[in-house]
Amino acid sequence: MNGELKELLHECDTLKNKLSGLRPLPAESLKKIEEALAIEYTYESNRIEGNTLTLQETALVVNEGVTIAGKSMREHLETINHIEAIGYIKDFAKSDIDISERTIKEIHALVLHGIDRENAGRYRNVPVMISGSTHMPPQPYLLDKLMEDFMMKFHEKEQDHEHPVLTAAYLHDELVRIHPFIDGNGRTSRLLMNLYLLRNGYTIVNLKGDNEDKISYYKALEASHTGNRPLDFRKLVAQAEISSLERYLSILGYSATN
Repeated sequence: MNGELKELLHECDTLKNKLSGLRPLPAESLKKIEEALAIEYTYESNRIEGNTLTLQETALVVNEGVTIAGKSMREHLETINHIEAIGYIKDFAKSDIDISERTIKEIHALVLHGIDRENAGRYRNVPVMISGSTHMPPQPYLLDKLMEDFMMKFHEKEQDHEHPVLTAAYLHDELVRIHPFIDGNGRTSRLLMNLYLLRNGYTIVNLKGDNEDKISYYKALEASHTGNRPLDFRKLVAQAEISSLERYLSILGYSATN
């Protein structure tokens, strides 16, 4: 394993263990923190995909059901749907149900709920292109076999006890590469990654949607998909998990360095 990546994973585990040592956390305090973080995650994940709601507007839509003037119905639905999907992955992470193709379709159905009834929770039956990428997603007739192989490889990684952060990165990376849905692949992939992280005691990775971070994110995926170089993406996810854990500890009043 790459030395830098190994150090990042070690840092993830150190911080995770520190957070675990603080549990159980006060339920009321935890609820407020997680609600605020869920809104931030929804804002950033939707921003990556071009949603123009601000963080404050996202909070108003979620918490108060406000309709924001000048913003599309789709942008409002994307916000509400994403919060619902976060609730779903949190509940799922606590269960003993295996992650499967059905899980992925259920996440996707939440992401596109009320936006695209025909395609929500269903694999695409048409070819697609990814804007700004040279990667060509596979033809629709290959999807069933590719998704089956994807799940098989995921379960092999679990059996081999691969580091959970690497497996989470794989779930995101490979699902985007296969691009099984006509729309909503990015959000679904990030939610699937975070479901796996939550299940393994880590915190939600919040990949940022500002231009600089988005470019780094897309470049890392492109290197993996067109050059078979997944290292940059693995490091990006590990670094984001470190940032997430440090943020969580900071909110709780603990320094990550102590």
